[in-house]
Amino acid sequence: MDIINTVLALIVTLGILVTIHEYGHFWVARRCGVKVLRFSVGFGKPLVCWRDRRDTEYVIAMIPLGGYVSMLDEREAEVEPELQDQAFNRKPVLQRIAIVAAGPVVNLLFAVVVYWAMLVSGVEKVAPVIGSIAAGSVAERAGLQHGDEILTVAGRKTHSWDEINLAMATYIGESISVPLTARKGQSGQPQGYQLSLTDWHFNPETQSPLSALGIQPYRPVHPAVIGQVVETGAAARAGLLAGDRVVAIDNQPVTEWGQLVDIIRENPGRALELELQREGQRLSITVTPDEKSEAEGVVGYVGAGVVPVKWPPEMLRQVRYGVFESIGRAFSQTWQMISLTLDSIWKMLEGVLSVKNLSGPITIAKVAGASAASGVEAFAGFLAYLSISLGILNLLPIPMLDGGHLLYYSVELLRGRPVSEKVQMIGLRIGMAVLFSLMGVAIFNDLMRL
Repeated sequence: MDIINTVLALIVTLGILVTIHEYGHFWVARRCGVKVLRFSVGFGKPLVCWRDRRDTEYVIAMIPLGGYVSMLDEREAEVEPELQDQAFNRKPVLQRIAIVAAGPVVNLLFAVVVYWAMLVSGVEKVAPVIGSIAAGSVAERAGLQHGDEILTVAGRKTHSWDEINLAMATYIGESISVPLTARKGQSGQPQGYQLSLTDWHFNPETQSPLSALGIQPYRPVHPAVIGQVVETGAAARAGLLAGDRVVAIDNQPVTEWGQLVDIIRENPGRALELELQREGQRLSITVTPDEKSEAEGVVGYVGAGVVPVKWPPEMLRQVRYGVFESIGRAFSQTWQMISLTLDSIWKMLEGVLSVKNLSGPITIAKVAGASAASGVEAFAGFLAYLSISLGILNLLPIPMLDGGHLLYYSVELLRGRPVSEKVQMIGLRIGMAVLFSLMGVAIFNDLMRL
C-alpha cells in the first residue's frame, strides 16, 4: 500500500504541475492566434482522448513524466495555405517569446496562488524553540541557549524551523556573520545574536542547516510505545504489536522513543532482546533489525512507527494574514524560493554544493507521498516548491528546454533574423547531452538513497 500511495502521489503531483505548465503555453498560443493541434499530459500510449470545436486533441497518456502542446508549424509539417497565418513559425518573435515563456511563468504564478491560499486560510506552525545546543558549535558561540525561540534570521520573520532552514540554506559556502533575534519564552524580550559562519562546516548530504549550526529543535517527549507496525518489517516478523511499550533492550532501560530508534539504528542485523509491556503483562521478544544504507553508513530499522504526541498549545503558532496582505507575502515567499533555487544551481556550478544533491523522480515520488500523508498543508507547500523548481528549470538557457528557445528568439529579436538551423541543431545535441547527463545523475542519486 505504501508503494501504491507513493506512485499515486507522484502521478497527482506531476499531473497537476504538467497540466498547469502546458496550459500556460496553450492559453497564450490561442490568444496569439496559433492553432493548437494537441494538448497532452503525459507521454506514450494515449489513455483518454477527446477533441474540442477548434479541432484540438486533448490527451492523457500513459507515462506521467511530462507533457507537451503541439502547434501548427511549417518546420514540422506542410501547412495548407489557408492555415499559414495560424502557424507558430509565422508569428512575430515577441509573440513566440510570450508563448514559450508562458509555461514557466504560470508555474511560478501557481506557487504564488498556493502560498496566498495557505496564508489566507491560516497555517499552524510549531514554534522554533531550541531544545539543545551542541558544545563548541556556531550556535553556542553566538550565545543561543536551550529554550530560546528564534524570531528572525537576517531581518526575515521565521515562524517555523522550515523557514529557518530555508533562510540559512542561502548562506551555504559563505563566510559571513548572519544576524538573528531570539527570545526566552513567549514573554521574553527579543535579543540580537550574530551567527559567525567563518568556520561553518556544512555537508548537505548528511546534515540540515540547523544541525550544522549545532541546534536541536525542541520536541515533546515521545514514550517508547509502538504506534504502527509495517506488515513486512522486522517488527511484524518478531510479533510486535501496536500499543506495545518497550521498557528495555538487552537489559538496557528505555524510556523514550529516541533511545529506541538510536539502539535499533546502531545494531543492523544483530538480534536484540526487547522487554515489553503489553496489556499489563511483561514479555520478552527478540527482534533482528533489517539493514539499509544511508549517507552515514549501514543502519538498522524494524518497520515500526511512534505514537503521535500532541504539541503543547504554547508551542504552536497560528500564521494567518488578510486577503490583500497575503498577496505581497505570497510573492515574497515565492521570490525567496526562486532565489534559493538559483543560488543552489550556481553553487553547484561553483562546486560549493555537490551534484549528489540533485534528485530525480524516485525522490520526488517519496517526498510527494510523505507530504500527502502529512496533510493538505504539507502537500500544497511541496506542490508550490516543485512548481517553482519546474519553472526555473525550464527557464535555464539549455536547448530542448523553454529557456533554450527563449535564447534563440532573443537573439533573433536583437539580430533581426532567426538563428540558423545548423546552430540550432548543434545546440539541440548539446542540450540533449546536458539534460540526459543531469537526469542520469539524478536517477543515480535516487537509487543510492534507497
